[in-house]
Amino acid sequence: MGPLLLVLLLALILFGAGFALKILWWVAVVVLVLWLLGFVMRSTSAGGGRSRWYRW
Repeated sequence: MGPLLLVLLLALILFGAGFALKILWWVAVVVLVLWLLGFVMRSTSAGGGRSRWYRW
């Protein structure tokens, strides 16, 4: 009974980690798209140069 519970617990942990990693991949893709859009659509400054669209 103990090894069966251990295997089931391991399967549950691995399933949860896989689901979390899939969510993190989608978050990374969304952030990348937003970054690329901000990079392409940044405004020009008064001097004609490109300004940074982020504050850091």
